[in-house]
Amino acid sequence: MALKNVLTSSVGKKLVMGFTGIFLILFLVVHAGLNACIWANDGGEMFNKAAHFMGGNLVPRILEVGLFGGIFLHIIQGYLLTLDNRSKRSVGYAVDYSKGSKWYSRSMAILGTILLLFFILHWKHFWVPSRFTGIPEAKFYNGIEVHDVFALMKDTFSEAWVVIFYVISCAALGYHLAHGFQSAFKTIGIHNRRYHTMLSAVGMGFSIVIPTLFALMPISLYLGWIR
Repeated sequence: MALKNVLTSSVGKKLVMGFTGIFLILFLVVHAGLNACIWANDGGEMFNKAAHFMGGNLVPRILEVGLFGGIFLHIIQGYLLTLDNRSKRSVGYAVDYSKGSKWYSRSMAILGTILLLFFILHWKHFWVPSRFTGIPEAKFYNGIEVHDVFALMKDTFSEAWVVIFYVISCAALGYHLAHGFQSAFKTIGIHNRRYHTMLSAVGMGFSIVIPTLFALMPISLYLGWIR
């Protein structure tokens, strides 16, 4: 399939959505693992060390570029597919628009828009300071200076409205994954009965566990469960 068809045809858009979706699913696993370091409750030492490793090594920085590309491609192709579906009244990104379809499978564009707003706010809170404007506080671990990203997290999640919006976004992520996890694998051809039950179970578990972990992080910091 030519590159032009990949970017413009319905099948090509679905493939892009599928592959970028799987890439973003893998990113969520890594990101959740990194953020879970705050529950060591050691004043942020483990988390700051992990954040320093991710931000100070070449491979994670290269993957970061791919991550942004994947996110933007996923968003753009998702909106284009939604427009195609509405204009042609046909099947979209591995979605069966039948009476039996779930509401969240028919609301992927709305859920995606909430997540886009979340990404913008999240980048403003964490990525821009860590890459451009700088994080003023620094700590030393074994003689190595690292940014105190943990202190930034505590400050960010000291505001109730931020915590509430993050929790709402995590709920949107959960519903988005409840449909998108299976759809991504179906789109790339993993679609037979042998894998359907397994993918359904794994996808539903993933759509509950990962967003719950992300939601508990701002809640834990706001309520003072982590210091």
